[in-house]
Amino acid sequence: MPCALALLAETVFTDLLAARLQMAFTLGAHIILACLGVGMPLLLLYAEGRFLRTGDELWRILAQRWAKAFAVLFAVGAVSGTVLSFELGLLWPNFMGTFGAVIGLPFTLEGFAFFLEAIFVGIYVYGWDRLSPRVHWLTGFPIALSGLASAWFVVTANAWMNCPRGFTLQDGVVVDADPIAAMLNPATGAQTTHMILAAYMVTGFVVAAYYAWERLRGRDDRYQRRAMALGLALAVLCTPAQIAVGDWAARVVAATQPVKLAAMEGQFPTEAGAPLRIGGWPDQQARRTRYAIEIPGMLSWLAYGDVNAVVRGLNEFPPEDTPPVAVVHWAFQIMVGIGLLLLALSGWVVGALFRNKRLPSSRSFLWAVVASGPLAICAMQAGWVVTEVGRQPWIVQGVMRTAEAVTEVPGIRWMFAASLAIYALLGIGVVVVLRLLARVPLPQMAETANGA
Repeated sequence: MPCALALLAETVFTDLLAARLQMAFTLGAHIILACLGVGMPLLLLYAEGRFLRTGDELWRILAQRWAKAFAVLFAVGAVSGTVLSFELGLLWPNFMGTFGAVIGLPFTLEGFAFFLEAIFVGIYVYGWDRLSPRVHWLTGFPIALSGLASAWFVVTANAWMNCPRGFTLQDGVVVDADPIAAMLNPATGAQTTHMILAAYMVTGFVVAAYYAWERLRGRDDRYQRRAMALGLALAVLCTPAQIAVGDWAARVVAATQPVKLAAMEGQFPTEAGAPLRIGGWPDQQARRTRYAIEIPGMLSWLAYGDVNAVVRGLNEFPPEDTPPVAVVHWAFQIMVGIGLLLLALSGWVVGALFRNKRLPSSRSFLWAVVASGPLAICAMQAGWVVTEVGRQPWIVQGVMRTAEAVTEVPGIRWMFAASLAIYALLGIGVVVVLRLLARVPLPQMAETANGA
């Protein structure tokens, strides 16, 4: 019996699956840190800028405390990002060996952006008492711009995997590589904008959620209220724009990856006036999506701007070229559903400010803000599931299969197990350090201001 179970595990948990799970796990962990790395500098710049304009020491204290937390997150994010870069070569050598000349440029430029950011993070963190207030504030701008550039460059490479351009493949060898055309492929604009807005949303809602939780625990003072309001401001400004960009991204998917669109919507037949499905369970055996609420013609209109447009269904594609439909469909449903909930919360915030000129202080509102942080992370992760799993079985859409790219070196499963253990310890360490930073008492002047 043990031998039979071992043989079953060997058959089911292949090196390909282990490599995919490791990439998914490490990317999923890193992307949270990357989002905070992109969004936190904006909050730092705003808080310190307000201090320079108003002289209110509470803004300076807020920026200083956030700068320490950002330094921790940046350091850990640098480590997790380096792991990902090594994994591309270790786990997917055939992919990098074949297409390195095509997509090497954005990774190189991302490296330059990262090093520039690291230099100015050091200056910013250790320069509070060594630089003039205005010069110190200005050193934060390269951090924000470099973080933004890093995200843009990396996501262009992923957009290229979804919509490959800028090369010719002859007998398995790339010729006539054009890295600029590869970076500026048709999916780049929508996908990079979608990800950058997601980073700002995640940062804003996570920050607001933490301080809403502190207020629910009884620490309802000016410091907590101001910090929560600033996080909400960033998130609420980005959420409506993200909904519009999401519509743009879906139209790009419809034009460049119709099989992904069909999986996202659980669309099996090719039909004109295709309905938009809310919920439902894709049944790949019966070739239909059961139990869904259908809005006639809405998918055709959202994808092509015409309620009578023809939407290609999964039945039109060979089974071996289609992704796992249920995973993609439900990840998309989760992303959109959470996005609408966050839009409703944003409407609550704007409505309260319009009516009362201040944020609500009820426990129901604070609990909604607390929930928004984890929900924003879940929506962002679900979006990446749609992007990556929706491209399967291709690592480069229509050009190279994931199974063709994976390493042939044995032992990937042990590497995955080790990665789980290391990242668990890393995650625990980050939480412990951030909690220690949060427990440092506020300066006396802040406590006096809080009680005022």
